[in-house]
Amino acid sequence: MKRVIVISTSLRRGSNSDMLADSFVEGAKRAGNDVEKISLVGKDIQFCKGCLGCQKLGKCVINDDANDIMAKVLEADVVVWATPIYYYEMSGQMKTLIDRMNAMFSLDYKFRDVYLLTTAAEDEEEIPKRAEKGLTGWIDCYPKSRLAGTLFCGGVNDAREIDGNAKLHEAFELGKSI
Repeated sequence: MKRVIVISTSLRRGSNSDMLADSFVEGAKRAGNDVEKISLVGKDIQFCKGCLGCQKLGKCVINDDANDIMAKVLEADVVVWATPIYYYEMSGQMKTLIDRMNAMFSLDYKFRDVYLLTTAAEDEEEIPKRAEKGLTGWIDCYPKSRLAGTLFCGGVNDAREIDGNAKLHEAFELGKSI
């Protein structure tokens, strides 16, 4: 059994990327894993100030929801990021959270496998590549980890379009495979 953290970064409840996250969660639970989904909806996550106080403290000096999320990520075996693609990149709130996890750089971490689930209105294969590259930059800071899998669901403009989409089944199966 693995400890899995799924971070849904869309700020819209029931969004396409949130639905992919839910399918992944269902598959991972079905496979017998301990899974927690964290939604950024309603979370207070401020911008990094670049003070580097986190490198001395092992946590961010800003007292908001980022430290609690980071603590859960540190203890997870698997980290899954779900994001809508905005202007060919991960959502701003995902990038802000990644920046705020700078405190993890000097800490021990358990996660080895990282997954990326993305959705976009466009459906060209290259659409999620910048988001993947940005996440890979974060993963590179944690050399015991790797990008273990990605899933892109393109050509969806609202939640009604992804409902019943084959990509939901793929997310479920990806979750079952961890």
